[in-house]
Amino acid sequence: MPTKKKLTRLERVRAEMAAHGLTQLVVSDPMTIFYLTGLRIDPGERMYCLLLSSDGSARLFVNRLFGTPDVGLPVINFDDTDDAPALLAPYLNVEKALGVDKDWPARFLLRLQELPVAREYRVGSICCDMVRAVKDEAEQQAMIRSSQVNDSCMVEFAAAIHPGVTERQLAEKILAIYKAHGCSGPSFEPIVAFADDAADPHHQNSDRVLQRGEMVLLDVGGVYQDYCSDMTRTFFTAEPTEKQRQVYELVRLANETAEKLVRPGVRMCELDVAARNVIFEAGYGKYFNHRLGHFIGLNDHEYGDVSSASRLEAKPGMCFSIEPGIYLPGEFGVRIEDLVLVTEDGCRILNAYPKEITVLK
Repeated sequence: MPTKKKLTRLERVRAEMAAHGLTQLVVSDPMTIFYLTGLRIDPGERMYCLLLSSDGSARLFVNRLFGTPDVGLPVINFDDTDDAPALLAPYLNVEKALGVDKDWPARFLLRLQELPVAREYRVGSICCDMVRAVKDEAEQQAMIRSSQVNDSCMVEFAAAIHPGVTERQLAEKILAIYKAHGCSGPSFEPIVAFADDAADPHHQNSDRVLQRGEMVLLDVGGVYQDYCSDMTRTFFTAEPTEKQRQVYELVRLANETAEKLVRPGVRMCELDVAARNVIFEAGYGKYFNHRLGHFIGLNDHEYGDVSSASRLEAKPGMCFSIEPGIYLPGEFGVRIEDLVLVTEDGCRILNAYPKEITVLK
C-alpha cells in the first residue's frame, strides 16, 4: 500500500482554513511564524505578519530593520514611515472574509478595516492553533527531551531547599540550574511557595524565609531547544501531619486518575471531571479552584485547555498538563503536575520525577 503523504505545516494550516471557510489569513503571532517558517523575530511595536492564501501563496511582511530573510517565501519589506497595513491590500480579496490572529494589535487591524480590504474580519488563529496543538514526530521528541531535562533539574531544585532560604533566593537558584542544563531560559517565572503561600495557586515569590517543618511547592519549567517543560511537585521538610498527608494523597490520586484516562477520543472535560470528582467526594471541592490543565509546546500555555468547558477531543500528538490542586487558605497548598503526550493507544507521561510523599532531610 502507498504510504500516506505527510502534510507540511503550511499545508495543514491551509486545510484548517478550508474547514473554517477562510481563503485568506493573517498570521501575526511571532512564535507561530517561527513554527511555520523557522524565522524568529521579536518585532516589538512594528507590524510583522505572514499572509496565507488558499491558492497556495504566502507572503511575509517584515520591517526593513530586520532585513530580508530567506525563508523560501516572497518578503515585502517596509520602513517605519510606511503605512504598513496598507501594504497587504493588493494581495487581499475584498469579496472574501479575512482571518486575523486573535492577538493582532488593534492599530493594525483597525487600519486595515478603514481601507477596507475584505468582506468581513474574523478571528482566524484557530487555523494555526489546531495545527500547533497536534505535535509532529520531531516536536514530540523535543517535548520528551525537554521534560527529561526538567526531571534532572528537579533533583537539584529539591537539594537546594533548606531552612533559611527565601522564596526569591530559591527561584534564582532554579534559574541558574536551568541555565547550567542548557536551557535558554525558564518556560515561565518559577513559582516557589512556602507553607500557606502555597494556598495561592499563582503565588508571587517573596522574601519569606523557609522555616523547618514547612511545606514547599515548586511549579517550574525550562525552555530546552525551543520547547517548554512544566512540572509541579510539593515537598515536606518534616513528617506530614495526618491532614497534610490526606490532602497530598487526594491530589496525587486525582492526578493519576485523570492520567489513566488519557487516550485518543477522550474529551478534555472528561479528564477535568474525573480529577475533580476525586477531590469533591473527599469534601475539598471548593479548594480546587482552577482548570485541570493547559496545552504546551513552543509556548508554555498554548491553545487548548483541560477544563470542564472544553469539548476538545484528544488526538495523538497533543501535549498538555494534568495539575490538580487543593489550596487551604492560611494553612497550605498541594499541587502535583505532569505533562502528558497523547499516543495512538493512550498516553506517555513525560515526567518521571517521583510523586510519592517526599520528606527532605
